[in-house]
Amino acid sequence: MKKKETETSVTGKKKEVLANLTDFGKKLYDQMNQGNFPWVKMPSRSIENIFYNPEIRQYVLGEKSVRRSARNIRHIKPFSQLVWAAYFADELSQNRKTSTLRDVYYSAQAYDVAFKDQPESNAIITDLETVVGYAREDFNVFPEERSAIFGDLTIEYTVPGYEGKQYNLTSHPDGVMIGPALTSAEFVKTTADIVIAIEKGGLFTRFIEEEVHRKYNALLILTAGQAPRATRQFIHRLNKELELPVYIFTDGDPWGMHIAMVIISGSANAAHLRDLTTPDAKWSGVWATDIVDYKLPSDELTQIDVKRLLELQKDTRYEGVLWQREIKQFLKIGKKAEQEAFSRYGLTYIVDKYLPAKLKETG
Repeated sequence: MKKKETETSVTGKKKEVLANLTDFGKKLYDQMNQGNFPWVKMPSRSIENIFYNPEIRQYVLGEKSVRRSARNIRHIKPFSQLVWAAYFADELSQNRKTSTLRDVYYSAQAYDVAFKDQPESNAIITDLETVVGYAREDFNVFPEERSAIFGDLTIEYTVPGYEGKQYNLTSHPDGVMIGPALTSAEFVKTTADIVIAIEKGGLFTRFIEEEVHRKYNALLILTAGQAPRATRQFIHRLNKELELPVYIFTDGDPWGMHIAMVIISGSANAAHLRDLTTPDAKWSGVWATDIVDYKLPSDELTQIDVKRLLELQKDTRYEGVLWQREIKQFLKIGKKAEQEAFSRYGLTYIVDKYLPAKLKETG
């Protein structure tokens, strides 16, 4: 473990976030002090300015930018919202408080800052990310918690009131929610050799019951469908800081494939951010070929499923041999299967037979 390095990294990032927020405010003040309408320049997040970078294996923003100015009457509202969001983020960071995206939307009303709805509020927070250069989680704005982790990893909290307290993530039989306190914690020690990310709660619970964390020296992570950004960042940290390989298990359908790919290569919506992807993570199933090889109970692909598969087939991120093979196989058999389908062979089959075979095949 490199605890000192981790501690320095976390502390350094928090200082950088505060410095960037302060710098943003100073620029606006200087503009007004010079008698100018305040303005801000930020990277464009339009589709035309989003590109897939094969070198870092994720989407990135191009060089196009947009300028938002208080001089333009159409910009006054979003500009004011952005300035308030920066103020609110600074308050959170300075006072070491956290907020949810939903809470941001309602908090704005206390300052007479009007948002039409939460999507508009969320969009402004994303704009702030591009201005500050850090993810919303770095300035303490989080989505609702729904992911969890279980396994032999001892962490040390950094949140107020818990600084220095250590906790082992096998301490709760249902797993530990991946929330603000956990994502900002330092890694102290672990015996784990791998990380297994699991789409669904039922299989996550089954893996805990069958002691997969002991049998395979694994940290188990429940993504609960599409992994929230905080969870993807946490997986990235486990892979980068602890050098743990990551294996992803999803339902055998195009949506499961995409859940895995977002962990691996990110999404266009987060093209302005780094440290959310784990490019060397492996999608280990359920594959279309598994449906055939294991004779799994399955359902017919819907028209929406087929349409999605055809979209993925053309997506740059899915150009690899494995991805193209499995997309073609899904289309060929016209079937999809859930992770629970392995229960036809008994409750422990997926742990005793399928899991070791897939880890060997993809590892």
